[in-house]
Amino acid sequence: MKHKSGLKTASDLNDSHEPVWQALLTAIVEHQLPPGCRLPEEALADAFGISRTGIRQVLQRLAAVQMITLTPRRGAHVASPDAQEARDIFHTRSLIETANLPAVIAHCQPPHLAALNDLLRAEEQARQQPDGPAAIRLSAAFHIQLQAISGNQVLTDLVTRLTQRSSLVIAAWGAPWQQGCRCDHHQQLVDHLRAKRLDRLTDAMRQHFDHILASLRFERGDEVQPDFSRLFARKGVPQK
Repeated sequence: MKHKSGLKTASDLNDSHEPVWQALLTAIVEHQLPPGCRLPEEALADAFGISRTGIRQVLQRLAAVQMITLTPRRGAHVASPDAQEARDIFHTRSLIETANLPAVIAHCQPPHLAALNDLLRAEEQARQQPDGPAAIRLSAAFHIQLQAISGNQVLTDLVTRLTQRSSLVIAAWGAPWQQGCRCDHHQQLVDHLRAKRLDRLTDAMRQHFDHILASLRFERGDEVQPDFSRLFARKGVPQK
């Protein structure tokens, strides 16, 4: 797809690389590739069975949404938000997601509540198994789906990007046991939404983000380089 300028966006460069983009993004969001992890083009190209040029395009796209950093002579690394950026991300989410709650309440219908309850059950099941990556994914999906009720697609897209960056923050600064949000907090949000109690819903959302921030531990651990061939040996990724 070309824009009015005649230029293509990073996402338009090669549709065949979409599974690679999704696999890398998922691995970052689900903490399989930790913050600061080096992403060598050659190793990734071998793991996915595509050219280094293709990998480079995917990395540029990930950099455009601030999930990785690209530095001359140092290459690509998973983004590693510092303490201030971590706080800023969650403060921004708190501002945006609470401000949108009146619209969420105004548009909320029984099917919306049923969908949120389905997510809550799936999230709780993932924690009980335990399945950390699924818990992280479902926790983010809950917030995205909650905000999507408002019908504001621009805001929903913004929240989607912020939840992805939030996952980086939790991977960088969260406790080892921390995987996404607490299910009981999400249940409280659904209960207040069902009752259309805006004040309580707003307070619960703010307290939810305050709790996440309070749980972060701003200390660094040792970096471990992953085995890319093992990590990305999955279906749906193009092979040679």
